[in-house]
Amino acid sequence: MTWLRSAFPLSAVTAGLLAMIVGVTSSAAIVFAAAHAAGASDAELGSWMLALFTGMGVTCIGLSLRYRAPIVTAWSTPGAALLATGLNGFGMRQAIGAFLISAALITLAGVTGWFARVMDRVPVPLASALLGGVLVQFGIGLFTQMQHSLALVLAMFGTYLLCRRLLPRYAVLAALAAGVLVAALGHSLHLAGVHLALAKPVFTVPAFSVPAAFGVALPLFVVTMASQNLPGVAVLRNDGYDRVPVSPLIAWTGAANLVLAPFGAFGLNLAAITAAICTGPQAHPDPRKRYVAGVWAGVFYLAIGLLGATVGSLLTALPSALVLGIAGIGLLGTIGSSLTSALLTDRWREAAVVTFLATASGLKLLGIGSAFWGLVAGLVTAVATGAIRFRKSAPPAAPVADRTDPKAAV
Repeated sequence: MTWLRSAFPLSAVTAGLLAMIVGVTSSAAIVFAAAHAAGASDAELGSWMLALFTGMGVTCIGLSLRYRAPIVTAWSTPGAALLATGLNGFGMRQAIGAFLISAALITLAGVTGWFARVMDRVPVPLASALLGGVLVQFGIGLFTQMQHSLALVLAMFGTYLLCRRLLPRYAVLAALAAGVLVAALGHSLHLAGVHLALAKPVFTVPAFSVPAAFGVALPLFVVTMASQNLPGVAVLRNDGYDRVPVSPLIAWTGAANLVLAPFGAFGLNLAAITAAICTGPQAHPDPRKRYVAGVWAGVFYLAIGLLGATVGSLLTALPSALVLGIAGIGLLGTIGSSLTSALLTDRWREAAVVTFLATASGLKLLGIGSAFWGLVAGLVTAVATGAIRFRKSAPPAAPVADRTDPKAAV
């Protein structure tokens, strides 16, 4: 019974379920657009979803159990947005070749350890500010959705506040239940349109070309590392999992991507927003047991991956206000702790504010998302304000004269 309770804590199972729901509903439509840009058929689209969810499920379960930390992975949402426009003019085989090149580069970044060395030099206040900027839109979304679905979101928020007082461990679950109930009563939950169908893997022989390598593969690699893996590491460190080695996480997600790319997995990486649902106290009061939430996220990803062909109908079944509202509620604690860490010291405060604002702005330059540019802006500000100080190297000491050398007296 002790093992059963540790494997099935309700808060951890709920966090894993929320991570899957938010991950799927927030960006699956972008993945569909990317697949259609490559000319994918319905069968190939189902294979894309199956490959992506399988990769996410296996890496979530395997890495969470290996490191006893809530390691949540995701597909590259900015990468999918890039592909939705960048794949025009390329066929499916060239697209798969580009996926393989990008996955190989990600694996190399993990194996060589260069990405971990970069992250080790990122100041904690700036990393926390970056995370806050990534997540703040979901927190704001909790209240902006009240303009369109006041009864639904208000019921969720009110239930959350009540349970935070009485049953804090189940506050997010209760808010989700309240949202589903109100949506059902308001006839905005359209489950009748959901059609169950098993997805089947479709193998595509890759084709490699220089235009696809430079026009698709390299940009996909850059945005995945800068806009996904960078804030993904920040999430883990913000919630105290700074001892988890970064390089193996990057290497394993890249390796899984390599294996699954011929079936349509364009980009697997560390999650940020959905990971924050599993790394905070809402997943489990004991940080040592939150890894169970990562495992359950993987279980739910595998389950829905088998039904990859039905994801499109699931998107229309849940009201967007419910998804955005529960995401905002589930991330309140993480947003608060990230801002606290970012603004704690006077020395780093201004640079942290710049990082937060630039990241939250949604700035996109050269196809790279605001998480990267927010960090760049914060580092530049830190140098300008003196938060980062460069030590002047001391001049080399004069050599001690050798009294036995006749030239030494000169």
